[in-house]
Amino acid sequence: MAFREDLARWLERPAVANFIIGVILFNAVILGFETSAEAMASYGAVILALDRICLGIFVIEIVLKLIAHGGRFFRSGWNLFDFTIVGISLVPGAQSFSVLRALRILRVLRVISAAPRLRRVVEGFITALPGMGSVFLLMAIIFYIGAVMATKLFAASFPQWFGSLGQSAYSLFQIMTLESWSMGIVRPVMEVYPFAWAFFVPFIMVTTFAVVNLLVGLIVNSMQEAHGVEEGEKTDAYRDEVLARLAAIEKQLNESKK
Repeated sequence: MAFREDLARWLERPAVANFIIGVILFNAVILGFETSAEAMASYGAVILALDRICLGIFVIEIVLKLIAHGGRFFRSGWNLFDFTIVGISLVPGAQSFSVLRALRILRVLRVISAAPRLRRVVEGFITALPGMGSVFLLMAIIFYIGAVMATKLFAASFPQWFGSLGQSAYSLFQIMTLESWSMGIVRPVMEVYPFAWAFFVPFIMVTTFAVVNLLVGLIVNSMQEAHGVEEGEKTDAYRDEVLARLAAIEKQLNESKK
């Protein structure tokens, strides 16, 4: 048990974590080189060897974590994430099928689990998903109403953009992203329907500036909550450690008095 505890503490050391992050980033560069025909023609053997070394380091890390934590390893969502990402690279035939080879780039995602700040961002995003569902439902209702209105109003003159409910929804989505919305869609429509701005401008105000900002606010709030929970856990862990040390000191004093 002492060996496993020492191994767990060693794996949690900043130097080890930084080394793993460095290997992940280095492996990302190597996988990028594999997409270059010139690089593979000149240094293909070296690139593939370095890729295997990186994969070997990841496998060793996972094995050490399994030894250190035992069954508790699979209770952590981040450990399961790492285990899955590395496991994909070990699937038989990964060197033969282009799809499986392409999935090796997923190893770069391990930097999320290795970097606490990135973990906090992802945890905040996941925590915000229930609230985001309500916002997405609101946006879907707005898009449906807007698509029906746009089809009724503009389908006759602009069937390429508003000829059907699906085309109208897609065009409105483009307008919401502000991608060529003015010169590309709205101004041509206004040449035929001068008051079309009375439909498009409120739609942009509601979807782009109001609803999207609601999503951003939910994510930021969830990130702050996740940060607060993490800081609370650190405080509790530090308090328990101090209490344990005080108890040990008190025990030693009592024994010395005897």
